[in-house]
Amino acid sequence: MDTRKRSVLKAVLWQMLGLVVMTLVGFVLTGSVRVGGGMALINAVLGLVLYLGYERLWQHIRWGRIAG
Repeated sequence: MDTRKRSVLKAVLWQMLGLVVMTLVGFVLTGSVRVGGGMALINAVLGLVLYLGYERLWQHIRWGRIAG
């Protein structure tokens, strides 16, 4: 089981990677760094919150775990 700190660090690092990728995608689709960055920022904030909740939910599900 991960600690809360580990879950948060994993989520933040994942979202940073996603922020870069989404900024590039947004820029390619809109031609604007500002619009692409705004889209990426909104996606990153929502993704971080949802990912943390998702991770914490799975901490309570025993299915598929190997005891050890």
